[in-house]
Amino acid sequence: MPTHHRRPVHLSIVSTDLPVWTNLQTIATLYQKDQERFHILLTEPRVMESREWQDVTAIRSSHNPQIMALPMPTPRLLWLEISPYRVTMTMQGDGKLSYRHLWERGVYGTSRYWLQSSQMGQGSQIKLRNYTRRLYLEGHPLPELLRLEYELWANQTQLGSYVLSLEIQQD
Repeated sequence: MPTHHRRPVHLSIVSTDLPVWTNLQTIATLYQKDQERFHILLTEPRVMESREWQDVTAIRSSHNPQIMALPMPTPRLLWLEISPYRVTMTMQGDGKLSYRHLWERGVYGTSRYWLQSSQMGQGSQIKLRNYTRRLYLEGHPLPELLRLEYELWANQTQLGSYVLSLEIQQD
């Protein structure tokens, strides 16, 4: 039976050359698979579509007492498999968008995005490449910091350079 721990985490993804960044602070479950391999499971808030934001804004601006009855966005599951040599990050859960990234130091990995259409379950897949320049995992016996520097590519076009940072608080 794998050992697991609940820990506060801070996940950030920042582009070093584009105006792209995201931050997430939450509680994650950390599963220790062996001495160097861990699975981290956390929830990511659902990305709201512009139509949904307009609905929320209209209700809030009308000072409607039903504001507390607004449905909360359904969280999505984010699952990371980490080791000092390889990282896989998978997101699934809202039925419209899923993705999986595979990073390995000094290797071109894959970044796949699945977009689900509302028309009879039709969907499409976008497959990109990523090049991992640096993969750094710190902490023993449990990881405390994961830092991943990579480039995202579509054919011969670079789509930016990124830094993924995962900080795991210890007790």
